[in-house]
Amino acid sequence: MSPALLLIGVLAYFALLLVLARGVSRGSGAEGFYVGGRESPWPVVAFGMIGTSLSGVTFVSVPGSVAVSGFSYLQVTLGYVIGYVVIAFVLLPAYHRLRLASIYGLLGERLGPAAQRLGSAYFILSRTLGATARLYLVVQVLHTLIIEPLGVPFAVGAAVVLGMILLYTVEGGVKALVWTDTLQTAGMLTGLVVCTALLWQPDALAQMDAAGLSRIWVTDPLSRDFSVKALLAGMFITIAMTGLDQEMMQKSLSVAKLRDAQKNLLVLGVLMLVVIAAFLLLGGLLSLYAQQHGIAARGDALFPTVVMQHLPAWVQAVFVLALVSALLPSADGALTALTASTCLDLLRVSRDDTRTRQRVHLGFAVLFLALVLFFKALDSDSMIYLILKLAGYTYGPLLGLFAFALFTPRALPGRTLVAVCVVAPLLCAVLDFGQPWGGYQIGLELLLLNGLLTWAGLWLAGRRHASSGGARPVTPMG
Repeated sequence: MSPALLLIGVLAYFALLLVLARGVSRGSGAEGFYVGGRESPWPVVAFGMIGTSLSGVTFVSVPGSVAVSGFSYLQVTLGYVIGYVVIAFVLLPAYHRLRLASIYGLLGERLGPAAQRLGSAYFILSRTLGATARLYLVVQVLHTLIIEPLGVPFAVGAAVVLGMILLYTVEGGVKALVWTDTLQTAGMLTGLVVCTALLWQPDALAQMDAAGLSRIWVTDPLSRDFSVKALLAGMFITIAMTGLDQEMMQKSLSVAKLRDAQKNLLVLGVLMLVVIAAFLLLGGLLSLYAQQHGIAARGDALFPTVVMQHLPAWVQAVFVLALVSALLPSADGALTALTASTCLDLLRVSRDDTRTRQRVHLGFAVLFLALVLFFKALDSDSMIYLILKLAGYTYGPLLGLFAFALFTPRALPGRTLVAVCVVAPLLCAVLDFGQPWGGYQIGLELLLLNGLLTWAGLWLAGRRHASSGGARPVTPMG
């Protein structure tokens, strides 16, 4: 299919999103922007959060990883399910009890304003890096398929995509995202089903098994993908990147009743397991197709290459729209959540201060563009492992902060909080890159290690501060 026709389809899709967003968010105001008016239907939220949780990285990178790692990513996904259970029954009750618009308000309640600002700052760093890495990957694919053949520079294409996202998020916020994410998730899953059906072969599972593509469990304790490490890493990745992430939790906070918000997360966990298993199956089919047709593309390039060079034109159109659907939930949700956290936690402006909110929203869009161009220069082969690696460093201090606030809270000076939350990831970097482990490779458990070091540092600092008479213990939350 010609790039011009594909571009027309993408623009029409953006127009549909804009109409939907404007329709559902009309007159919603600040409460609608920050927490969706606290009236979102939980089944709609659960379905839409699939797209937010997976993003374009899953759509492209997970199928592309099967040729190297088999189905071992399913180990991490099983850990995700356990993580959703923890969020539903440990974190959500605390957030709903305090009726928070920003989840970092819990840190403020338990540890003081400095902890709230620090938690928000780490979220802003984490989500900005993660969202822009995801955004880069999909914009790069769109650039290769549509934008570059039309003679448009990469930077211009990225700016246009961000501009269109701004149009439907700047006013509607969470109120709009709950419904636009539902449409986008449906589009992404349609692409998954169509491509899987076209590539399916009668003996596909047997062929995958013979080629070593269907391997799930890794029994070597020294491997970075060792099953126990992967399960624990998956659990804590979900706790950190969903339960301690304003973008992900703002949709659950928009559900009025705690019980319904918990249903949302438990259903989401099951759906995530099914959907990622389907993406891995698609990856196995893509690898078989590449072997049978002599296709040299690997990693993130495999899926786009097979579809755009070997499948019918109508499938190419479905793929591009599904790819755009995978892109948008992570980018639009990140812009909204970063705006909310900056305004409510760092700047501490009134919820009704629309002008400041819009300026912050625009500022993050500009920052997103700059970082997308940075990732373009970096050009990693597999973005999903780069994103999870970054998360280990940036979400680790958040994990330690929340664990300290919930279970061993003690007021600490702001400088002490900052020092511990900076030293812990630096120490992790030394352990990660120095490899003083006799052959043991640190994998995704880096997040847990970082969180433990942060918690231990805060706990030791709290005891030392208390012994000098400078801190008062806080009663843990019931």
